[in-house]
Amino acid sequence: MTTPTQPPAQPPATPPQATPPRPTWDPPAAPASYPWLRPTIRIRLTLLYGGMFLIAGVTLLLIIYLLAAQALQDGAAMPIRIIRGEFEATTAGCDLPSQSLGSELNDAVEACLEEQRRLALDSLLKNSLLALLGLAVAAFALGYVMAGRVLSPLGRITRTARRVAGSDLHRRIELDGPDDELKELADTFDDMLDRLDRAFTAQQRFVANASHELRTPLAINRTLLEVQLSDPGASVEVQQLGRTLLATNERSEQLVEGLLLLARSENEIVDRKPVDLAEVASRAVEQVRAEAAAQGVELRGVRQPAYLQGNGVLLERIALNLVQNAVRYNLPEDGWVAVSTEAHTGQAVLTVENTGPQVPAYEVDNLFEPFRRLRTERTGSDRGVGLGLSIVRSVTRAHGGTITATPREDGGLLMRVVLPV
Repeated sequence: MTTPTQPPAQPPATPPQATPPRPTWDPPAAPASYPWLRPTIRIRLTLLYGGMFLIAGVTLLLIIYLLAAQALQDGAAMPIRIIRGEFEATTAGCDLPSQSLGSELNDAVEACLEEQRRLALDSLLKNSLLALLGLAVAAFALGYVMAGRVLSPLGRITRTARRVAGSDLHRRIELDGPDDELKELADTFDDMLDRLDRAFTAQQRFVANASHELRTPLAINRTLLEVQLSDPGASVEVQQLGRTLLATNERSEQLVEGLLLLARSENEIVDRKPVDLAEVASRAVEQVRAEAAAQGVELRGVRQPAYLQGNGVLLERIALNLVQNAVRYNLPEDGWVAVSTEAHTGQAVLTVENTGPQVPAYEVDNLFEPFRRLRTERTGSDRGVGLGLSIVRSVTRAHGGTITATPREDGGLLMRVVLPV
């Protein structure tokens, strides 16, 4: 008989040991911020105007107290006095009986006292109104000065925004002072300008790089086409196709050059030299004279010396583009273009006026946009690539000037370029 075997005794269970906590690093707690202690513009204005109101109230109260004390002192004198048994009035306007001791004398004394009170109140009211008027003038003057000091950062922000609106994205407000709402607004505006500046710079760099890279294949295409056209054995169809492709290639080259110049002219001109605007305009007129003679357009105008600091090549591009547009978009017969320059105080002015088709006033601003032309008259392939006036506006802005276009009643435009000296 076998005895059942007992299972081996299990060792007593040991309680699980607690795992030691891992060392943790807690960053220092941020200092508690108290928004109500921040010197915001709201708190500053509250303290400023509350303090001014308190000072004005204390000043007015002090003035009224002094005036009341003076009025009481003036009214404290006895209205009557006794001289040798007779009553004599000491206040003007009191009529006392000399011998009566009855009710007539009491009534007369009451009348004198009432008159004194009236005079004292009138004097107090008059002096108080004068003091209030003077205090109001001082309060308005002081409030105007203090409001100007508080709101001066807004004026700085506005002036910077106005300069930025003139395509000068390099300016910043950089407002100093307490960390209030105005400084927060200025910092936000500066951050926005930084992003816009980077975006515009990247866009200009892309256009410049793309235009530069396109120059080489276009130059190769032009060379191959010219070589093919110079082949005497080429058929008429091949020569016609070559001339068409060569014209298309030339137009593409003009487009690339225009884009490259447009991207370069968006930047502010740093290297400036003395330039005579009359010489620049005359050189542009000479370049267009043959084209104007072929179209029967007369070139006229008086070009007076007008010197300024700028880039001569870009300024010549302004004059050349304006004169070319004026010649190409002119009347088929008896047309003329007047190119004039003159110097004013601190300004050099170039005007290009031409005859031509009627231009609606609402279409003038669209003419300065890239690849925008006026109706169907400006869509011909032999009239440029649509960047002429855009380049003119960009170069003018880069020089810190302005350009305006005014439609003529008889047709055509009057272009006026004003450049700082």
